[in-house]
Amino acid sequence: MNLPNVLTLSRIVLAFFIVLLLMANTTAGFIAATVLFIVASLTDFYDGHLSKKMGLTSDFGKIMDPIADKVLMLSVFGALAHLGMIEWWMVIVIAVREILVTVSRLKAVVVGQVLAAENMGKIKTVCQIAAIGVTMLFLIVEQSAFAVGWFYQVEPGWRSLINVFMVASVFFTVGSGIVYFRNKWERSLS
Repeated sequence: MNLPNVLTLSRIVLAFFIVLLLMANTTAGFIAATVLFIVASLTDFYDGHLSKKMGLTSDFGKIMDPIADKVLMLSVFGALAHLGMIEWWMVIVIAVREILVTVSRLKAVVVGQVLAAENMGKIKTVCQIAAIGVTMLFLIVEQSAFAVGWFYQVEPGWRSLINVFMVASVFFTVGSGIVYFRNKWERSLS
């Protein structure tokens, strides 16, 4: 077990605590969940960076990294949908794509193929992280004492912003899935 693999596994553990904190439905819980989500998102960058820099790439990491990413994102999206912050249909569309692509990538890894992430997939990840971040920030501000008296004025606009980020997330999630499977199909023909 090396540091990149520990960081990868930490995302799964952090996802569990983030969901628990969100379900507490308190300002303190939302703040703690947001901090943990930021930490978990950073581990996604650092585990890959460190494994390449230190020459610690492993089969375990190749398999677990995408699984940990999906556990984190889908569990947080599910918790936010449960809280009524985002639409369930969006979570379902994202989940179906993520599961299909992850299973396909894992099958490729098992037979020794490494499929690099497409640019659209990277944009998808940024959109998803931004959508979650904006939504969690909304939850914090909505329940905080300093927002009493003025939050109702900005709430509709903020909810619209969350929807824009979620629509972008769904668009790039589906689009990157289409690009992934098209490229995979083209590779199989050559």
